[in-house]
Amino acid sequence: MATPLLIRNRNYRLLFAAGALTNLGDGMILLALPWLATLMTRDPVAIAGVAAAGRLPWLLFALPAGVIIDRSDRRRLIARADLLRAGIVLAILMLALAPPAPGAVWLLAGLAFLLGSAEVLRDNAAQTILPALVAREDLEAANGQLWSAEQLTGQFIGPPLAGMLIVVGIGLPFGLDAAALVLAAGLVWLIALKPAPLVQAGFLTALTEGIAFMRADRVLLRLAVVLGIANFLATLTITVQVLFAQEVLGLSAAEYGFVLSVAALGAIAGSLTAPRLARAFGVQACLYLSIGTWAVGYAVIGLSTSGMVMATALFAVMSAAMLWNVITVSWRQRRIPTALLGRVNSLYRFFGWGSMPLGALAGGLVVALLEPGMGREMALRAPFALSALCCAGLLAFALARLRLLDAG
Repeated sequence: MATPLLIRNRNYRLLFAAGALTNLGDGMILLALPWLATLMTRDPVAIAGVAAAGRLPWLLFALPAGVIIDRSDRRRLIARADLLRAGIVLAILMLALAPPAPGAVWLLAGLAFLLGSAEVLRDNAAQTILPALVAREDLEAANGQLWSAEQLTGQFIGPPLAGMLIVVGIGLPFGLDAAALVLAAGLVWLIALKPAPLVQAGFLTALTEGIAFMRADRVLLRLAVVLGIANFLATLTITVQVLFAQEVLGLSAAEYGFVLSVAALGAIAGSLTAPRLARAFGVQACLYLSIGTWAVGYAVIGLSTSGMVMATALFAVMSAAMLWNVITVSWRQRRIPTALLGRVNSLYRFFGWGSMPLGALAGGLVVALLEPGMGREMALRAPFALSALCCAGLLAFALARLRLLDAG
């Protein structure tokens, strides 16, 4: 029996442990940051502004982040980004403990923007450094374990832990997150890695090289566009999901929390089984399976009349999402040359993640536009039906035009 990757690879073990710590902190911040905003104001626009500020850096800084990653020591960049995030979280902690002041929520939004900017660097660099730490044949297993740990700590443990800590004091989740980030930076600093050649070209030249590679690789570009559309549809449904659960299915807060927990379990299951499915059926079949499952899952949710049906469908959707992540990230890490990996990976995520704020806005608009003519319930079901139809279209496109050729 082969020795598990976490046991035989020290560098990967350090990266895995650091990622688990930072994702635990991210999970706590996921709940604590908007909760703190609600303590500062009841203005929904201001509260939404805090949430948007944390996501905006993915749209603004993904491209320059790629150049910075390829021009820097990736191990040091990850560690320094975590230390920077720890400092920003401590600033949020001080704001949380300070006496209420007019406009404090906009200062919180500014800090959320800075925190998101550092996260763009950290997350892209962490994904880029992995091929230097594990063998090519271990990439699916490594990515599956990393995604599984992210879902377990960031979605399943972090938010409820933050909820319990807030009962004691609003500052506790931020203090614990800062400590976790400092510890994670220390673990990354212990990674023993031979220095890789750094890109010496000027900033604009280096950025142009990444864009040129992306444009020339039609398969990679199509994959990025499909991901962007899929994430647009995902955030479109997530935006109205809580209202759908409350008003159409009549779920209580505890029942909706159970639904989200089942979805998180689906993500963990998908992460752990993805390497085995890829070996058994191949990445091409798994790609089709992912998109097809999204289409069916969204359709089932749109037609559902109970929380259990919704939970089961979300379990399948999240499992498929993690299957997609594991196979496509591993494929990209093999396909893109090491010297270009930071730039092209960041450009890819610009397409994939930059559409999410637009999807969130579209979700609200769809309901608002359809409600006068269709009624509230049908308007809330409509985003899921629309997403199902669009995913069916994505599947047809993938079957015709998206072939994951051998990355070598």
